[in-house]
Amino acid sequence: MTQQLTIDFVSDIACPWCAIGLSSLQLALSRLGEAVDARIVVHPFELNPEMGTGGEAIVDYLGKKYGRTPEQIAETQAMIRERGESVGFAFGPRTRVYNTFDAHRLMHWAGIEGRQLPLKMALLRAYHSGGKDPSDHEVLVEAARSVGLDAAEAGDVLQSDRYADDVRAEEQKYQAMGIHSVPAIIFNQRYLVSGGQPVETFEQAIQQILSET
Repeated sequence: MTQQLTIDFVSDIACPWCAIGLSSLQLALSRLGEAVDARIVVHPFELNPEMGTGGEAIVDYLGKKYGRTPEQIAETQAMIRERGESVGFAFGPRTRVYNTFDAHRLMHWAGIEGRQLPLKMALLRAYHSGGKDPSDHEVLVEAARSVGLDAAEAGDVLQSDRYADDVRAEEQKYQAMGIHSVPAIIFNQRYLVSGGQPVETFEQAIQQILSET
């Protein structure tokens, strides 16, 4: 018997572990096959809400925020690339960190249009694989076009402040729930799994949740 599962995926495009976590989650769901009918809804979280236009060099940003040396950052990035490869996500050279608020507004619109998850993956690849600027409207419009969304309407959304209040309200909602790091994955609005977990961890968690439903 196929069981329904709602998955709220709280994340930021700027977060490499979100790319790993979402890829890992989708692999786990594919392994479970017809046992589960999952609906993934993506929700916004900003790692760099104060980031200005043009972004900041990733070495400078991580050095200030976490006190990491360039060597430590390089080691972490190598480990992230390896974890990405294990779940089919290719990381390229990411040299800068950017503001993602407009990308979250576009994601909100894509949810209304029924193309949210494909756009999320397109934006994750644009930034983490291609090194593109996710605050650049041309990059965002191209990602929207690539998943079948109307490019002109995407541009209109970005040129306005449409969905800004919706994004902020969602961010505040999940912060109020105690979520301060991402990815945070909530199953059936009851069970929380944090971080870019391995496929097996997601698979086991889902099986446990379905057995209790």
